[in-house]
Amino acid sequence: MANLSRAKAKSAFKKAKCIAPLHTAGPVAATVDGSRLVTCVGEEAVLTEVNSGTEICRFSSDTESITTLCVSPSSKHLLVFTNSLSLRVYEIPSLSQPLSKPVYPIRTISRAHDSPVHVCRTDPTSTYLASGSADGVVKVWDFVRGYVTHVFKGHGGVVSALLFNYPRDPAAMVYDPKMQLITASVDTRIRIFDLSAAADAAKTGAGAKPEAVLEGHVSVPRGLDVSPDGRWLISGGRDAVVLVWDLAVTKSRSAKAKGKGKEKEVGPTLVKTIPILERVEAVGLLQDGQTVGSSSGSRNLRFYTAGEKGVVKVWDEGDGSVLFTLGKEIEKGDEELEEQRQIVNAIYLPLSSTLLTIHADQNILFHNLDSRTLSRQLIGFNDEVIDSTFLSSTSNDTHLALATNSSLIRVYNTSTLDTRLLEGHSEIVLCLDKSSDGKVLVSGSKDRSIRIWAPRSSDDDAGWGWGCVGICEGHAESVGAIALSRKQTEGGALEFMFSGSQDRTIKMWDVSDVPIAASEEGESTKCKSLYTQKAHDKDINSLDISPNDQLLASGSQDRTAKIFSITYSSSPTQKKGTIKLVATLTGHKRGVWSVKFSPSERVLASGSGDKTVRIWSLEDWSCLRTLEGHGGAVLRVGWLSGEGVGQVVSAGGDGLVKVWEGREEGCACTLDGHEDKVWALAISKDQKTVVSGAADSLVNFWEDCTEEQEVEKENKRAEMVLKEQDFLNYLSLHDYKSAISLALAMEQPGRLLSLFRELSSSDPVDSAPTVDQVIRTLSKKDLVKLMRYVRDWNTNARNAGVGQGVLYAVVRMWGVRELVEAFSVPAGGGEGEGEMKGKGRGEGLKELVEGLIPYTERHLARMERLVKESYVVDYVLGEMDGGIFEEDEEMDVGE
Repeated sequence: MANLSRAKAKSAFKKAKCIAPLHTAGPVAATVDGSRLVTCVGEEAVLTEVNSGTEICRFSSDTESITTLCVSPSSKHLLVFTNSLSLRVYEIPSLSQPLSKPVYPIRTISRAHDSPVHVCRTDPTSTYLASGSADGVVKVWDFVRGYVTHVFKGHGGVVSALLFNYPRDPAAMVYDPKMQLITASVDTRIRIFDLSAAADAAKTGAGAKPEAVLEGHVSVPRGLDVSPDGRWLISGGRDAVVLVWDLAVTKSRSAKAKGKGKEKEVGPTLVKTIPILERVEAVGLLQDGQTVGSSSGSRNLRFYTAGEKGVVKVWDEGDGSVLFTLGKEIEKGDEELEEQRQIVNAIYLPLSSTLLTIHADQNILFHNLDSRTLSRQLIGFNDEVIDSTFLSSTSNDTHLALATNSSLIRVYNTSTLDTRLLEGHSEIVLCLDKSSDGKVLVSGSKDRSIRIWAPRSSDDDAGWGWGCVGICEGHAESVGAIALSRKQTEGGALEFMFSGSQDRTIKMWDVSDVPIAASEEGESTKCKSLYTQKAHDKDINSLDISPNDQLLASGSQDRTAKIFSITYSSSPTQKKGTIKLVATLTGHKRGVWSVKFSPSERVLASGSGDKTVRIWSLEDWSCLRTLEGHGGAVLRVGWLSGEGVGQVVSAGGDGLVKVWEGREEGCACTLDGHEDKVWALAISKDQKTVVSGAADSLVNFWEDCTEEQEVEKENKRAEMVLKEQDFLNYLSLHDYKSAISLALAMEQPGRLLSLFRELSSSDPVDSAPTVDQVIRTLSKKDLVKLMRYVRDWNTNARNAGVGQGVLYAVVRMWGVRELVEAFSVPAGGGEGEGEMKGKGRGEGLKELVEGLIPYTERHLARMERLVKESYVVDYVLGEMDGGIFEEDEEMDVGE
């Protein structure tokens, strides 16, 4: 059984998905079809695929905050203005695969304006860009070529809105088409400029003046839009009204006392004022159902408004009535929530009949105008992730609930990252738990209450979500721990629940009457407390119920974990429940942050601020193992169960998630994907996915890849065996060329050294051409690899001769330019670059040569010393052969 459990143990995880900040602050833009979204994360612009929620790329920044941006109607270019007053033009990648490197601008204009630019807009032809700055100057750019075509001054303050009027549909035109630029500023006036007339005035040296100035607003106009025929203009502002303007220029006869009346042109006129009763931040015309005025002046316009109430209203301009409303209007009372849910901008996507709204809390909502429903919601920024748990709308884990530094609970669809917000708590949500089937969610908050959430019954995918079906109130302090009963009745109904609080008490709640499905009009059930007990001397951080609903475990800041026995009885007329202390587990030196029962064994895991995880026996309450390895407090623990012994998963304040061996104290693997404390930990039903959420706003999905790695290792081992056999075959056949190439491919420098040593000791006439031919035909990657081996061989006097011989062959067969190019392979170009990756052109070769020179000089000095010493040996031998001995013989003869 031990071998079986070891075989089933999980020892490798890969990051499959990540929920990262999507939008922190600043402007938002979308492509025409709505498939891609450009948002701001810090000082960078990020391109995201809407359907999957995948980040495609990031656009390089100039380390300054982005003030405004826009996407051309062709969806080919992104134009960005920053606080550095620069204009940066990027090409948007057409590929849907994520890019690892940032996208750099194709054009940068360092000082586009003298003041920060807050609004910009491109024309329908994707040729011109209009930008309005804080000093009241509007510039029109040919952004592809990078020069200014028009400059308009005279605005009485910050430019608040821009719009090109260029009707291109011949069937819709009722008068001569011309390109106009319509601007609005904080002086409440709307100005209309004729771009062709302005160009003529610029040639003559005259100033470009507006052909019309529209006065009607009493506060800042925030939105402008014009009908396809170019005649009807609507404007909305913070004065809570929308104005409808007729831009057609007509001729009227003015009667005078003398003579016949003269005809004069009558410019744009205000035809209607519609009160909106809220500050308008965005306004636009809808194409569906809109008929354009004929020469008689008839019109039938529909438009939308969005603003301070956090909803989108669609209006009929004819009678000034609201046709329908998208979203839920903010209720009066919570000023902070009202401010967060306000809409700061809206983007109309006619191709998909979708209205995209950007809210002050960085959330982005997609409203379908045909079905009049919320089709998708993207969370821009999660702040600190405090707790998480998987939810199931079916048999599998389909959703993930997150408690962040907010009163709103985020529920993500794990496949599409579509999100819904659960509103109900008035203060920050601190803890989450779920029922055994994963359908019911419970949450505890700083508002001292517990809420029970059940899935909504909706056949429409766009209408999915969870609604509040039960409320538990009674604690005197924040609720920091909750646990639902693990068993459910045949119909899925719950039985009881426990909650732990900063008031140091544990409460048992009767939740048997709470419905397991939420309805739109249903009221929340008030739950009754069955039992209350003071359990600890300090805050209660964690609660957990055993799989058989017989035991309750609690962890507290008083450094102890306690085990209680649960007694619960239910009858049609009465429910009773109590808990009784069974054991107190002492041993931790700091507060206990988390406790968790094993689903397969009679043991309990506890994580503490003393950086350890302890495994406790439920038989004799002894500590079986102490797991040490975290560099910070252990904040969450969980269990990976399977055949045999379960494994402990822990998350710590050091930003790491660790998976521990089943019956040993060793760490099976460490998951490093956070830069701050990991507060949240969730494990899927199939035990294949671990989710970690941290204070760095990241939520990582880790998928088990143990079997994949084992298969990959086995395949590599079998491949290596075959290569080793081929290598021996080449040696026996004296096919040194194939042997050298294979040794390089196998990355075995020892065998390669032995092969070169064997060749150097053989006949040079036979071996030298073979070595030269192989070295000459090496790929650049293999050449870099061989040079690294030569550098290592050169450090040892025993191998220096072989290394110098190979180095001589390389220098003889490869030119300097070719060597520099070989060492200039971009990062990620393949294996073998090693530390050469990321180096500039020739930098890797320079470092390698610098590593070769000192040892080569040392070997040369040693050889010179040996040569000198050899002369002494020659002299001695010469003297021994005919010098000293011959003289002795002559002396003997003379005597």
